[in-house]
Amino acid sequence: SMFPAVLLQVLLTVAPVAANLTHVSNILDGLLSNYDRRARPLLDSDQPLEIRISVNIRSMGPVSDKDMAISLDCYFRQLWTDKRLAFSLNDTGFESFQLNEKFLNEIWRPDTFFLNGHASYLHNITSPNVLIRIKHTGEILYSMRLTIKARCPMDFSNYPMDRQRCPLRIGSHGYPLTEIRYAWRPGQSRIETAASLMMAQFDLVASPAGSGQQRLARRGIHSVLAVDFVLKRHIGFFLIQLYFPCALLVVLSWVSFWLNREATADRVALCIMTVLSMAFLFMDCRSDLPRVGYSTALDWYVALCFTFVLSTLLQFAVVHHFTKHGTGEVYLSMDSDASSSDSGSVDEVGQVSSAAMSTEPRELRRRRLGRCLRDAASCLRG
Repeated sequence: SMFPAVLLQVLLTVAPVAANLTHVSNILDGLLSNYDRRARPLLDSDQPLEIRISVNIRSMGPVSDKDMAISLDCYFRQLWTDKRLAFSLNDTGFESFQLNEKFLNEIWRPDTFFLNGHASYLHNITSPNVLIRIKHTGEILYSMRLTIKARCPMDFSNYPMDRQRCPLRIGSHGYPLTEIRYAWRPGQSRIETAASLMMAQFDLVASPAGSGQQRLARRGIHSVLAVDFVLKRHIGFFLIQLYFPCALLVVLSWVSFWLNREATADRVALCIMTVLSMAFLFMDCRSDLPRVGYSTALDWYVALCFTFVLSTLLQFAVVHHFTKHGTGEVYLSMDSDASSSDSGSVDEVGQVSSAAMSTEPRELRRRRLGRCLRDAASCLRG
């Protein structure tokens, strides 16, 4: 029958795989049999252990102006050599082993941290995003996917036409320079960025990287790697939301120059409306910034717009103050006696005479107005 033949084929296929798995388990057990994970590699040497670093950035943002912080999602890779985990390529038949995160609990690993980091975390969905690869030479590749939130000191003097330089500092938490030295991984780009990297408010202009030393409090001098992300802000949002509206409000305030001088309420209401509208736009855009103690380029622009708008209101106030006496306002007179005394009398239907257009003392105009009101009241009473 076919069943014995199929069973024999399955056994012949599974047997080498099982033997291979047993062989790999024996190799790993042999490597860890006399391994002390508490001791770092090269502990008996005068040379520091070199940790080579590379960063692959998948996405960046948000960049918070208010918190002065930057977030980025990246693959953070560390590479070092531990001769205690070296094995023979000829005897084992394997060049490298790729293992899961549980193997990390059995070996030594560097205590790398971000000196200016804030609330960074490792991705754990659907399982910890960690890769461990051990080569036969004892070289270990430790890669993990991180979301890093780092502090970014910002200068808003040229905001919103500014460039910000956000640093990221990498070093050891406990090992000084004499024991561990950090270096960028050779043979490839130190900082790799995805081709689809895009941010809402910034463009990544450059990311220069370097290495150096830094003295940490009570821990001595440590080896430190540094990378600076140079970000250029997009100005299009501010042109649409603030610059163009403020310019239009200034032009709108100039409309009051063409209004009649006697239209006091209209001119004042127009000026106040433009001032309040500009104040609202400014406070809305300023709410995303920290309360810095210096003026930004945006503050100077809005202050200039305020100056133009307030100048229109002050101009009207000055003109109205110096021209409100003896300006020859037109009043209709219903008194025949007063009309006959003026040259160029008005006719019976109440047309304005040329004498009424001339300059008259205030007391005379008040008397004329009183007579008009009395005559009007008499007409209404019948």
